[in-house]
Amino acid sequence: MPFEEYKDIVGTLASITTIAQFFSGMFIMRDIARQGNTENVSIVPFLGGIVVGSLNLKYGSLLQDDPMILVSLVAILLNIVYVLGYYVYTDSKGEVRMQALKSFLFVAFLLSYAQMESPVLIEFRFGVIVTVLQMFLLASPLFSLGTVIRTKSTATLPFPLILSGSVVTFLWLLYGIILENGFLLFQNIMGLSLLLAQLSLFAIYPSKPTTIKKE
Repeated sequence: MPFEEYKDIVGTLASITTIAQFFSGMFIMRDIARQGNTENVSIVPFLGGIVVGSLNLKYGSLLQDDPMILVSLVAILLNIVYVLGYYVYTDSKGEVRMQALKSFLFVAFLLSYAQMESPVLIEFRFGVIVTVLQMFLLASPLFSLGTVIRTKSTATLPFPLILSGSVVTFLWLLYGIILENGFLLFQNIMGLSLLLAQLSLFAIYPSKPTTIKKE
């Protein structure tokens, strides 16, 4: 590990910026409170944060990596708070309970699998699972790509989250290089590529829909 001396510095910086990014959910909760409901706001990012945070916590414990464990704990706690706040304002409480139950069962299944898997294989196989789920969450804004192209506007894309996510992912990529961990490298190279692709849309389309005046 040629950059071993920088491990603690980069790991601490990556942890701090990641935790700071988690607090962006406060702005979403503020908007929900202002409008008095959860219309046009999905609970998926919050539940996804709990799921991925729980799995990253397990993966961090397998690697015995303190920065990853700390970040995962904060992610779980903050997203639980966001889910509870969402539940207070939503009119679809039954649907939220069902989604939360499915998320809980999914995490319980994967954690149970981790307990039963061979210690020789678990780090690799659990790393694959975490990587796939992480890619899904990072790519989720691209699901609205059709809307962006149709409206010729990036209004549906969360620019602050994408920009801060790019910085955070770059720092974790450096951390993966220092650790020489293949999963961290692949996960963050792919993640940074997806985020940069999303940022490029802001250079192509304006943040507000273009209105065409008809004479």
